Amino acid sequence: MIDHISVSVSDPAASKAFYEAALAPLGYRVVMEFGPVTALGGPMPGAPEDAPVPPDLWLTPTKDPTPCHIAVSASSAEQVDAFHRAALAAGGTDNGGPGERAHYHPGYYAAFVRDPDGHNLEAVFHGAGGGE
Repeated sequence: MIDHISVSVSDPAASKAFYEAALAPLGYRVVMEFGPVTALGGPMPGAPEDAPVPPDLWLTPTKDPTPCHIAVSASSAEQVDAFHRAALAAGGTDNGGPGERAHYHPGYYAAFVRDPDGHNLEAVFHGAGGGE
């Protein structure tokens, strides 16, 4: 299991604003900041509501980031839809609207958005159409 990941960003303030807004529908929020470095985290599945939120997505500044693909879990198709709307409203570019991608596996429901640096940000729910 991956514990956390760092994503290189060219404009830390713009990326922080984008990720904070885009991932809010999934329960993500800023949990740590060290100068221009920001760490976001979301609720752990099955954890009590008052449990600490671990920082699992770190935004680190760099001059010329290489785009990557980041997939974040959603707990419902509705969360995926809300993520897509929020990410577009925050300035993201559509890279695949919400819908089932049965070619990955039945019930794979996802949406894709490019962030300000061109990273492909995905929200995915693995239970759509398969007996949510």
